[in-house]
Amino acid sequence: MDILERELILQSERYKKLFRISEKLHSTFDIDTLLGELFVILQEVYPDFSYNLLMSQDTYIHNELPILELEYDNENIAVIEAYVTREKQYEQSDSHTIIYEPIKGIQGIYGVLQVFVPNECEFLKAEVEFITLLAGSVGQSLENALLYQQSRRRISNLKLINETSHRLNSNLHLAETIGYITEQIKSSFNAQEVGFFILSEEHEKMKVLPGSTPYFFTKQARFYVKYIKERIQMEKESLFMGDMSLPNIQTITNFHSVMAVPMIQAENLKGFTIVMHQKPYYFSFETFKLLQSLIHHSSLALTNSLLREELEKLVITDHLTKLHSRKYLDEQIQWSMKEDEEGTFILIDIDNFKEINDSHGHQVGDEVLIQVANVIMSNIRGNDIGARWGGEELAIYLPKVALDAGVRIAERLVEKVAECTNPHITVSCGVSYWHKERLDTYNHLFKRADEALYHAKGTGKNKVVSQNDNMKVS
Repeated sequence: MDILERELILQSERYKKLFRISEKLHSTFDIDTLLGELFVILQEVYPDFSYNLLMSQDTYIHNELPILELEYDNENIAVIEAYVTREKQYEQSDSHTIIYEPIKGIQGIYGVLQVFVPNECEFLKAEVEFITLLAGSVGQSLENALLYQQSRRRISNLKLINETSHRLNSNLHLAETIGYITEQIKSSFNAQEVGFFILSEEHEKMKVLPGSTPYFFTKQARFYVKYIKERIQMEKESLFMGDMSLPNIQTITNFHSVMAVPMIQAENLKGFTIVMHQKPYYFSFETFKLLQSLIHHSSLALTNSLLREELEKLVITDHLTKLHSRKYLDEQIQWSMKEDEEGTFILIDIDNFKEINDSHGHQVGDEVLIQVANVIMSNIRGNDIGARWGGEELAIYLPKVALDAGVRIAERLVEKVAECTNPHITVSCGVSYWHKERLDTYNHLFKRADEALYHAKGTGKNKVVSQNDNMKVS
């Protein structure tokens, strides 16, 4: 058998292998598998050569394979030429011939295969053709895999938007709505922090909405939020920052990857969403576009949740004092008497209120009511209920609080009102208490507080009287 026959047999075997390889490459949509197979084949066919794959997308760069980022600079002229022209390029050195073979599909080019051929090796035209065919097969397989992954992502993105929109239209409360979107964004984008912010009508005040990640309720977050708020108000556009750095931030945690999307309803800026990660260039542009679409579809539901909660708040809030309404207080006391072990009720009356109205006018009388309401709100817990009972009478309900603790709160309230009101006023308090071991009703609870208040008013005012004091309170 002569040299030509052996070469033909060898070439035939290689093309049979190429056919089998092509079948294998086209049977998988896993990009890592595709790229790994390429280097296995090259090492099997040309064990004396060395290789690099220069990719235009750095997402495929890892340590296990000789895959490098394709850099656009003057030191890579042959690589850039192969990438731009989609044609094979050559370079010659003292020890090697370097081939630059484009990895291309029908729709685009994805990288360049760099093959180092030692000069002592005889490299025939057939070998070059084999590498070209192999690169073409890899390019088409890679393109198919990318298109498949892109289709899967689009389906997943549409599913995310559809599920989110469906959930948001199910009349959730605002905190539940925000919490749900926050979890969706965190899980879908691998985001570290997600914040939702609402602006006042004049855009002067801003509020972080419940359901945002805890970081946005800290002082550290204010630098980022202030900067992003100003940018969005000025540009009226979404922000996509891969390596944001603010000189005035001196914190342990710096967030470099930031996306921010305005919430717009009827062409009005209502607020904005911020998504952050510590690593630079962490979010892809595709992720950014998905976030925009998600917030766009969510804006109406968020606005509706806000309006619904504002409406609910108006129904249960006294417009003057901003305390709860009496109806709301009644409902909460009756619910507590069914569910809790005990509770304390405080009835408050502003002393000589008619004289204040007669001397200073009803406007000052309203201001006095507001001042007392503010003292109440600053001296009760979040789950306590302050309410306007009627006229100049106010009330506090303290669920799960014993009588002696309730009396101390009432006494502190009497002291604070006497200290900080202008014009100077005083208040009187009647305190009643219930415990589930004793048969009791809401009406009797109120009656005992009312009688204790009447006794306080009749024995000097500016004091606290409880149902247990030395008096006939039924």
